[in-house]
Amino acid sequence: MRATIAVDNDDALSAIRGFLKQLLEADVVDALLVPMETPAGTVTPALVAEPALLDAANPLAPVMGLNAARMAGKVSIREPRGRIGVVLRPCELRALVELVKLQQASLEDLVTIGVDCPGTYDVSVYTAMRDNGGVDMAPLMEAAHSGELVAEEELVLRDACQMCEKPYAEGADILLGLFGADLTVGVPVTLSDEMGEKLGLTPSEDSGKRAEVVERVVTSRTEVRDARFAKIRQQLDQEGVEGVLAACVRCHNCMTVCPICYCKTCLFKSPVFEHEPAQYMGWAHRKGAYRLPADTMLFHLTRLNHMVLSCIGCGMCTSGCPTDLPVGQVFRAIGQQVQEVFEYVPGRSVDEPLPLVTFREDEWMEVGEE
Repeated sequence: MRATIAVDNDDALSAIRGFLKQLLEADVVDALLVPMETPAGTVTPALVAEPALLDAANPLAPVMGLNAARMAGKVSIREPRGRIGVVLRPCELRALVELVKLQQASLEDLVTIGVDCPGTYDVSVYTAMRDNGGVDMAPLMEAAHSGELVAEEELVLRDACQMCEKPYAEGADILLGLFGADLTVGVPVTLSDEMGEKLGLTPSEDSGKRAEVVERVVTSRTEVRDARFAKIRQQLDQEGVEGVLAACVRCHNCMTVCPICYCKTCLFKSPVFEHEPAQYMGWAHRKGAYRLPADTMLFHLTRLNHMVLSCIGCGMCTSGCPTDLPVGQVFRAIGQQVQEVFEYVPGRSVDEPLPLVTFREDEWMEVGEE
């Protein structure tokens, strides 16, 4: 069913909050995992069971401190569990699909609620906006309506958002379609007939505007992506991975915020890489000088090997880097090439097997194997 959530006084956020409250009140879900505004003004995911508390929910907040797919995994992976609705951006939906295939999340008893994403800011940028008069949502809402990119000189979106060619939500149980919508009038919602009837929604016609706007956004973002990929690949050819990521301090932030890095025990946080002083001295004498911290390239190459096929381009690694390294661009540019080899699109479908854990008898025949 396609329906429209009515908007009063140009307040789309209040309308969405009301819809989320309905999901709890109509017993569609027992709780909602949703971005919430804290008293301090920050935005963080929270599991909400009391409808009244959803007055602080803000699924439209243009900030991304973490990829909430990891939280969706934590509340869904084990039993017993309740029926939980998870409000996710497109990149978070794709990450959730990969986590399900990696057995780090479950879709059982989970109701996915996808929200189109015109873009987000780094936490520091969002905080500065909030502290200097408030976050102006009008440019982003207009960008969602028209499909025109937000001018960089006005608002600097996260690097990953500027080149995100899949900012539209798809494959969710409930879809809040912002692209192409006049959000001063209503918020389009797509959901099952059964769920729509339970919520008392009335079917409405699809104007087709969303598809037109999505195509415009995808075209513009793809152009940005291709230009940045070409630039980072040229840099990788000239300097190598070790040159591009030379300023790495091995803080592990990129690994910590990555929704696909899920190992409970990480080799790089083990005694294996706690070298003895004599070993450092030996390397220094043998090479004349030895860069510290050690093993930074091994760290990145190992991580790249582990998750390059499942990289969904959320860019949390870049946002979390204290030395402003283009980690996300490196991983995405290399990931695109690897994914094309296997004809694999991360996050496309839970029914699409992960190539490196799936044996195919006819694979690699083009390189001469028999």
